[in-house]
Amino acid sequence: MIVLVRAIWIGHARGMMTLYAKTLIKKIPGAETVAKALGLAPDERRPFLLEMLPKESIGAEIGVWKGDFSDRILQAVNPKELHLIDPWKHQSSPVYKFAWYGGMAKDGQSEMDRHYAAVRARFDAQIRREQVKIHRGFSADVLGQFPDEFFDWVYIDGNHMYEYVKKDIELSFRKTKAGGLLAGDDYVDGQWWKDGVKKAVDEFAQTQKAELLQLRDRQFIFRRR
Repeated sequence: MIVLVRAIWIGHARGMMTLYAKTLIKKIPGAETVAKALGLAPDERRPFLLEMLPKESIGAEIGVWKGDFSDRILQAVNPKELHLIDPWKHQSSPVYKFAWYGGMAKDGQSEMDRHYAAVRARFDAQIRREQVKIHRGFSADVLGQFPDEFFDWVYIDGNHMYEYVKKDIELSFRKTKAGGLLAGDDYVDGQWWKDGVKKAVDEFAQTQKAELLQLRDRQFIFRRR
Protein backbone atom coordinates (compact mmCIF):
# COMPACT_ATOMS: atom_id res chain seq x y z
CA MET A 1 0.00 0.00 0.00
CA ILE A 2 2.81 2.39 0.92
CA VAL A 3 4.58 1.60 -2.35
CA LEU A 4 1.36 2.20 -4.31
CA VAL A 5 0.71 5.52 -2.59
CA ARG A 6 4.29 6.59 -3.21
CA ALA A 7 4.02 5.65 -6.90
CA ILE A 8 0.80 7.63 -7.24
CA TRP A 9 2.36 10.63 -5.49
CA ILE A 10 5.45 10.47 -7.72
CA GLY A 11 3.28 10.24 -10.83
CA HIS A 12 1.21 13.20 -9.66
CA ALA A 13 4.34 15.21 -8.90
CA ARG A 14 5.78 14.48 -12.34
CA GLY A 15 2.52 15.47 -13.96
CA MET A 16 2.50 18.77 -12.07
CA MET A 17 6.11 19.43 -13.03
CA THR A 18 5.36 18.71 -16.69
CA LEU A 19 2.38 21.08 -16.61
CA TYR A 20 4.48 23.75 -14.89
CA ALA A 21 7.26 23.34 -17.46
CA LYS A 22 4.81 23.66 -20.37
CA THR A 23 3.31 26.79 -18.84
CA LEU A 24 6.71 28.32 -18.18
CA ILE A 25 7.93 27.56 -21.71
CA LYS A 26 4.90 29.25 -23.24
CA LYS A 27 5.52 32.41 -21.18
CA ILE A 28 9.12 32.88 -22.34
CA PRO A 29 9.38 34.41 -25.85
CA GLY A 30 10.98 31.94 -28.26
CA ALA A 31 11.39 29.22 -25.63
CA GLU A 32 8.66 26.99 -27.02
CA THR A 33 10.30 26.83 -30.45
CA VAL A 34 13.69 26.06 -28.93
CA ALA A 35 12.30 23.39 -26.59
CA LYS A 36 10.48 21.60 -29.41
CA ALA A 37 13.52 21.73 -31.68
CA LEU A 38 15.61 20.15 -28.94
CA GLY A 39 12.99 17.48 -28.29
CA LEU A 40 12.19 18.81 -24.83
CA ALA A 41 8.55 19.63 -25.47
CA PRO A 42 5.86 17.89 -27.53
CA ASP A 43 4.64 19.39 -30.78
CA GLU A 44 0.99 20.00 -29.97
CA ARG A 45 0.25 22.13 -33.04
CA ARG A 46 0.04 19.66 -35.89
CA PRO A 47 -2.02 16.55 -35.06
CA PHE A 48 -5.05 18.02 -36.84
CA LEU A 49 -2.95 18.58 -39.96
CA LEU A 50 -1.69 15.00 -39.97
CA GLU A 51 -5.29 13.79 -39.80
CA MET A 52 -6.06 15.76 -42.96
CA LEU A 53 -3.28 14.19 -45.04
CA PRO A 54 -4.63 11.23 -47.04
CA LYS A 55 -3.31 7.79 -46.13
CA GLU A 56 -0.98 5.97 -48.53
CA SER A 57 -0.53 9.17 -50.53
CA ILE A 58 2.42 10.71 -52.34
CA GLY A 59 3.70 13.73 -50.46
CA ALA A 60 6.68 16.01 -50.00
CA GLU A 61 8.13 17.80 -47.00
CA ILE A 62 10.20 20.88 -47.76
CA GLY A 63 12.56 21.54 -44.84
CA VAL A 64 13.48 18.36 -42.98
CA TRP A 65 16.30 19.28 -40.58
CA LYS A 66 16.52 16.25 -38.24
CA GLY A 67 13.46 14.45 -39.59
CA ASP A 68 11.26 14.64 -36.49
CA PHE A 69 8.11 15.73 -38.34
CA SER A 70 8.98 13.37 -41.19
CA ASP A 71 8.81 10.53 -38.68
CA ARG A 72 5.40 11.68 -37.48
CA ILE A 73 4.16 11.80 -41.07
CA LEU A 74 5.30 8.24 -41.64
CA GLN A 75 3.54 7.01 -38.52
CA ALA A 76 0.28 8.90 -39.03
CA VAL A 77 -0.09 8.86 -42.81
CA ASN A 78 1.93 5.83 -43.96
CA PRO A 79 2.48 7.51 -47.35
CA LYS A 80 3.13 5.49 -50.45
CA GLU A 81 6.02 7.88 -51.15
CA LEU A 82 7.45 10.58 -48.91
CA HIS A 83 9.88 12.93 -50.63
CA LEU A 84 12.11 14.75 -48.15
CA ILE A 85 13.59 17.94 -49.61
CA ASP A 86 16.32 19.91 -47.84
CA PRO A 87 19.71 21.30 -48.89
CA TRP A 88 21.21 20.82 -45.42
CA LYS A 89 23.22 23.89 -46.34
CA HIS A 90 24.61 26.26 -43.72
CA GLN A 91 23.80 29.93 -44.25
CA SER A 92 26.43 32.30 -42.88
CA SER A 93 24.59 35.55 -43.66
CA PRO A 94 23.66 37.67 -40.61
CA VAL A 95 20.05 37.45 -41.83
CA TYR A 96 20.04 33.83 -40.63
CA LYS A 97 21.55 34.52 -37.22
CA PHE A 98 18.63 32.85 -35.43
CA ALA A 99 17.94 30.11 -37.97
CA TRP A 100 18.76 26.47 -37.17
CA TYR A 101 20.68 26.28 -40.42
CA GLY A 102 22.38 29.62 -39.78
CA GLY A 103 23.76 31.18 -36.62
CA MET A 104 22.18 28.53 -34.38
CA ALA A 105 24.30 25.85 -36.08
CA LYS A 106 27.51 26.46 -34.16
CA ASP A 107 29.51 23.92 -36.18
CA GLY A 108 28.45 25.40 -39.48
CA GLN A 109 28.31 23.14 -42.52
CA SER A 110 29.71 20.14 -40.66
CA GLU A 111 26.64 20.25 -38.41
CA MET A 112 24.34 20.29 -41.43
CA ASP A 113 26.23 17.33 -42.90
CA ARG A 114 25.73 15.40 -39.64
CA HIS A 115 21.98 16.11 -39.71
CA TYR A 116 21.78 14.85 -43.29
CA ALA A 117 23.66 11.65 -42.44
CA ALA A 118 21.48 11.14 -39.36
CA VAL A 119 18.28 11.50 -41.40
CA ARG A 120 19.50 8.93 -43.93
CA ALA A 121 20.32 6.54 -41.10
CA ARG A 122 17.02 7.24 -39.31
CA PHE A 123 14.95 6.30 -42.34
CA ASP A 124 17.25 3.64 -43.76
CA ALA A 125 14.57 0.93 -43.77
CA GLN A 126 12.03 3.19 -45.49
CA ILE A 127 14.64 4.30 -48.03
CA ARG A 128 15.51 0.71 -48.90
CA ARG A 129 11.87 -0.15 -49.56
CA GLU A 130 11.53 3.11 -51.55
CA GLN A 131 8.89 4.62 -49.30
CA VAL A 132 11.18 7.54 -48.40
CA LYS A 133 13.17 9.37 -51.03
CA ILE A 134 15.67 12.00 -49.89
CA HIS A 135 16.54 14.91 -52.16
CA ARG A 136 19.46 17.00 -50.96
CA GLY A 137 19.08 20.30 -52.74
CA PHE A 138 17.22 23.58 -52.73
CA SER A 139 13.47 23.20 -53.08
CA ALA A 140 13.24 25.30 -56.24
CA ASP A 141 15.69 22.99 -57.99
CA VAL A 142 14.27 19.74 -56.63
CA LEU A 143 10.59 20.52 -57.25
CA GLY A 144 11.41 21.49 -60.81
CA GLN A 145 12.41 17.88 -61.47
CA PHE A 146 8.88 16.58 -60.81
CA PRO A 147 6.02 16.69 -63.33
CA ASP A 148 3.13 19.03 -62.64
CA GLU A 149 0.27 17.63 -60.54
CA PHE A 150 2.47 14.87 -59.12
CA PHE A 151 1.92 15.16 -55.36
CA ASP A 152 -1.20 14.55 -53.28
CA TRP A 153 0.16 17.11 -50.81
CA VAL A 154 3.19 19.26 -50.06
CA TYR A 155 4.22 20.57 -46.64
CA ILE A 156 6.38 23.71 -46.64
CA ASP A 157 8.76 24.38 -43.76
CA GLY A 158 11.94 25.48 -45.48
CA ASN A 159 13.54 28.90 -45.77
CA HIS A 160 11.08 31.29 -44.08
CA MET A 161 12.16 34.48 -45.84
CA TYR A 162 9.38 35.93 -47.98
CA GLU A 163 10.88 35.40 -51.44
CA TYR A 164 11.62 31.74 -50.71
CA VAL A 165 8.22 30.97 -49.20
CA LYS A 166 6.54 32.67 -52.15
CA LYS A 167 8.53 30.55 -54.59
CA ASP A 168 7.88 27.35 -52.61
CA ILE A 169 4.13 28.02 -52.59
CA GLU A 170 3.99 28.79 -56.32
CA LEU A 171 6.05 25.74 -57.29
CA SER A 172 4.31 23.41 -54.86
CA PHE A 173 0.93 24.55 -56.18
CA ARG A 174 1.94 23.52 -59.70
CA LYS A 175 3.25 20.17 -58.53
CA THR A 176 0.14 19.31 -56.47
CA LYS A 177 -2.82 17.46 -57.98
CA ALA A 178 -6.25 19.05 -58.26
CA GLY A 179 -7.92 18.50 -54.91
CA GLY A 180 -4.54 18.05 -53.23
CA LEU A 181 -3.31 19.89 -50.15
CA LEU A 182 -0.70 22.63 -49.88
CA ALA A 183 0.27 23.28 -46.28
CA GLY A 184 3.05 24.76 -44.19
CA ASP A 185 4.37 25.90 -40.85
CA ASP A 186 5.02 29.15 -38.99
CA TYR A 187 2.21 31.39 -40.19
CA VAL A 188 2.92 34.02 -37.53
CA ASP A 189 3.79 37.69 -37.16
CA GLY A 190 7.33 38.82 -36.46
CA GLN A 191 10.12 36.31 -35.78
CA TRP A 192 13.54 36.47 -37.43
CA TRP A 193 12.00 35.94 -40.88
CA LYS A 194 10.07 39.24 -40.57
CA ASP A 195 6.57 37.98 -41.42
CA GLY A 196 7.90 36.24 -44.54
CA VAL A 197 5.64 33.20 -44.23
CA LYS A 198 2.51 35.16 -43.34
CA LYS A 199 3.03 37.70 -46.14
CA ALA A 200 3.54 35.03 -48.81
CA VAL A 201 0.56 32.99 -47.62
CA ASP A 202 -1.74 36.03 -47.48
CA GLU A 203 -0.75 37.05 -50.99
CA PHE A 204 -1.36 33.56 -52.34
CA ALA A 205 -4.76 33.41 -50.63
CA GLN A 206 -5.79 36.57 -52.45
CA THR A 207 -5.19 34.93 -55.84
CA GLN A 208 -7.98 32.45 -55.04
CA LYS A 209 -6.15 29.74 -56.98
CA ALA A 210 -6.73 27.41 -54.05
CA GLU A 211 -9.29 27.14 -51.27
CA LEU A 212 -7.96 28.24 -47.88
CA LEU A 213 -9.04 25.51 -45.47
CA GLN A 214 -7.23 26.36 -42.25
CA LEU A 215 -5.16 29.04 -40.55
CA ARG A 216 -4.63 27.43 -37.17
CA ASP A 217 -1.85 26.82 -34.65
CA ARG A 218 0.77 28.44 -36.93
CA GLN A 219 -0.28 26.15 -39.80
CA PHE A 220 -1.75 27.09 -43.16
CA ILE A 221 -3.63 24.61 -45.36
CA PHE A 222 -4.89 25.16 -48.91
CA ARG A 223 -6.76 22.78 -51.18
CA ARG A 224 -6.01 23.08 -54.88
CA ARG A 225 -9.18 23.70 -56.86
